[in-house]
Amino acid sequence: MTTTRAAQSAEERQREIVRLARATGSVEVTALAADLGVARETVRRDLRVLEDHGLLRRTHGGACPVESAGFETTLAFRATSHVPEKRRIAAAAAELLGDAETVFVDEGFTPQLIAEALPRDRPLTVVTASLPTAGALAETENVSVLLLGGRVRSGTLATVDHWTTRMLAGFVVDLAYIGANGISREHGLTTPDPAVSEVKAQAIRSARRSIFAGVHTKFGAVSFCRFAEVGALEAIVTSNLLPAAEAHRHSLLGPQVIRV
Repeated sequence: MTTTRAAQSAEERQREIVRLARATGSVEVTALAADLGVARETVRRDLRVLEDHGLLRRTHGGACPVESAGFETTLAFRATSHVPEKRRIAAAAAELLGDAETVFVDEGFTPQLIAEALPRDRPLTVVTASLPTAGALAETENVSVLLLGGRVRSGTLATVDHWTTRMLAGFVVDLAYIGANGISREHGLTTPDPAVSEVKAQAIRSARRSIFAGVHTKFGAVSFCRFAEVGALEAIVTSNLLPAAEAHRHSLLGPQVIRV
C-alpha cells in the first residue's frame, strides 16, 4: 500500500510539474523543490522521467515544456519569450532577402518580426497565413500582402486546412521564411498540428529558397508532425546561444548556419 501511495504521489507531482512548466514556460529545480516540499534530487529525478516521456526538456537548473500534439504555446506567450534573441534573429534573417521579390512569411512571432524587418525601399510581395503579420504590413508602402484563406487557429491567429494549402500551391515564391516548434538532425523540422504541418510543407515546396529562423531552444526538440528535412533549407538563422559544435553538425546536412 505504501508503495502504491508513493507511486501515486510521484505521478501527481510530475503532473503538477508539467502543468507549471506549460503555464510559465519553464521551471527551476530549486523553486520546485520548495513548492512541492521534496528534495531537489527528487525533482531532478521527476524531470528525468518527464524528459524520457517527451513532456519536458531539461535545461541547466530546470526544464521547459515540449510542444506536442496535445500542447502548443500561444502566439501571445511566444511574444513574451526570448524576445531580444528573437529580434536579433529576425534582423539577421531579413538581411538574407537578397533579390527576392516574393516572400512567404510563416505563422509565429519570430516570422512576424522578420516581416517587420524587411526593407521598405523596393516593391515586395509578402504571402502569409498569419493574420498579425498581414495586419502589421497591410499599410506599409511598397509591400503588397496576400493573406492565405482558411480556418483561423485561435492560438496562433493563422489560417490552415485545404483552402490555405490550395491557394499557396498556386504560387512560386522566391523565398520562404519558415518557423518550427522543433528542429533536429534526426527528425528534421517538426510542429504539433498536422494542419499547420501541411501549410509549412507546401510553403517549402512553393519556394525557390527556404530559411528557418528560430531560437536556440528549438534545436533538439521534436514535435508530432515532420514537414521538412534540414537539408531542404538554404540557411538556418539562430542565436549564439546555440553551441558552435551543434551549429556545425546541422551545417553538415546542407544549410548555412548563422548564429547572431
